[in-house]
Amino acid sequence: MGLLDDLRASRRAAGRRPTVAIAEADLCTPTLLCIPDISGFTRFIQESGSQLAPFLVADLLEILIEANMIGMQVSEIQGDAILFYRIGPPPPIRQMVEQCRRIFLDFQNYLRLVERDADSELGIALRGYELTLKIIVHYGPVSVAQIRQHTKLMGKEVIVVHRLLKNNVMGSEYMLFSDGYLRTQQPTDIAQSFNWTRLLRGSTAYEHLGRIRYRYAHLTPLRQFLATLDGSDSSSQSGVLKVRRAVRVPARYALRVIRNFRLRPSWMEKATGVHYDVTKAGRLGTSYKVDVGNGQIDFQTVQLFEEETERLEYVEKISHFRLFPNSLLFFFIEVIDEHSCLVTLEFQCGYVASPLRSVRIGQLRRMRRFLGRSILQLASLCERMYERR
Repeated sequence: MGLLDDLRASRRAAGRRPTVAIAEADLCTPTLLCIPDISGFTRFIQESGSQLAPFLVADLLEILIEANMIGMQVSEIQGDAILFYRIGPPPPIRQMVEQCRRIFLDFQNYLRLVERDADSELGIALRGYELTLKIIVHYGPVSVAQIRQHTKLMGKEVIVVHRLLKNNVMGSEYMLFSDGYLRTQQPTDIAQSFNWTRLLRGSTAYEHLGRIRYRYAHLTPLRQFLATLDGSDSSSQSGVLKVRRAVRVPARYALRVIRNFRLRPSWMEKATGVHYDVTKAGRLGTSYKVDVGNGQIDFQTVQLFEEETERLEYVEKISHFRLFPNSLLFFFIEVIDEHSCLVTLEFQCGYVASPLRSVRIGQLRRMRRFLGRSILQLASLCERMYERR
């Protein structure tokens, strides 16, 4: 066989491969579908005039992905929404409601963090724009096809979950559960999962799909659970840990040590290395990685307040922290006198990613010890460096 015949045979073989893929994709699998959708996204992008607006939306989408507690996979990101899926039996309604609550609270907590910086470009841009979430949950048979490195979901139920984004619900922050999902749950379990709000009935008629029935609950009552981000007493919040230490150095000197990425392994407990782009060090929005024990923690600098003479504040977002998704680390530095300051490390997390209460309590205790040892080592490092200056 000549070269030309080889090429023709290769083309024929390549042409036959999609037939196999399509045949495999025809097999439908019961699948949970979930779409968190950012309401107000388009207007904010078009009207705010901020060049940073797309970066904020990217951060918010990452927050939604990090809030995933029940093992959902990302199928695709569609501008202002994420299509999650989970193949197999449907999660219990209580677990699904808690997942929606967590997505909403993590999203709103991050928005509040940005909005509180009234002098930043993004803080100013957010005024007058109400970014919030609606979350659609559906369940049904879906065809799953692997197209190169991408997983593509296909079928009627995928169309249904997308169409449900356009519905007859008044308002813009709610969770909506289709009858396709609710039929898999016990009525008593459904009732018990919504004792914090009202579960209302609704339906919408769609072309080619007919009338689809659903039930929905507004998320607004959850705003009472949003985190305190001003450094005031937050001891009543279960996901907040605080440690304090007086340090015999000026406040601004302590801030310089804290913001120095290179020094992080010198005071953070069990840290052995740090990785960052030296050309971006010191800038807000910079991401860096710290090797801690056998793993790695991703940090991003998000806020710095140093206008007040008596109090400085620095905030970092923690990502890919398996047991503490969507966490924030606050550094509050208060002036005691010209040569000393009070440093507070405050760790805020939405939840601990474990279904076991004993594990959650144990991990919070470990985190408190981690913070306590870290602040002791930070104080010691600051004082040694200040004496040698």
